[in-house]
Amino acid sequence: MEQPGLGLEPSRGGQQSPAHELIPQTPNLSRLRDAAAGCRACDLYKTGTQTVFGAGAEHAAVEEAGIDRTRVYITNAVKHFKWKPQGKRRLHQKPNAAEISACRPWLDSEIALVKPRILVLLGATAAQALLGRDFRVSLQRGQFIERPGLPLMMATVHPSSILRAPDDESREIEMQAFVQDLKRLAQRVKGS
Repeated sequence: MEQPGLGLEPSRGGQQSPAHELIPQTPNLSRLRDAAAGCRACDLYKTGTQTVFGAGAEHAAVEEAGIDRTRVYITNAVKHFKWKPQGKRRLHQKPNAAEISACRPWLDSEIALVKPRILVLLGATAAQALLGRDFRVSLQRGQFIERPGLPLMMATVHPSSILRAPDDESREIEMQAFVQDLKRLAQRVKGS
């Protein structure tokens, strides 16, 4: 069974994820966000204090690349934040394949509603959610990728990975490469 209008394969080896059952009959972004808040399709809801759904802060790199932030929709491939405690802090953890798959219906529904011309996949989790487990951002970043039933895509690093670079020089080099990826994207959008 494919999701209407997207031509996307269902998650979990041919069966729909339980999240699929929560997608509103007549979805809009507000209803989708509300429904995702009650999702229990994977165990991340147990420690998640809220869903991370279709929101985002402005990023200076986006502006530096010449992209109008008001025309950008930012979301997360996984709707609950995976973390482990370290003292009083919560350290981010990479979601596993089952958690990514469980959230796929939410992502598919957002794509169907927003109808983006291009998807920018920031980091391995986002890229692998749509391009498969074997996709490697480190090898294929900045390339435009076409897949049936999806808008044109480009994967690049997640901005948080830049902050984890070992020193100031490395962070600067990584930030420049990230901005270059976004500039390529901006040129492609202007050309289409």
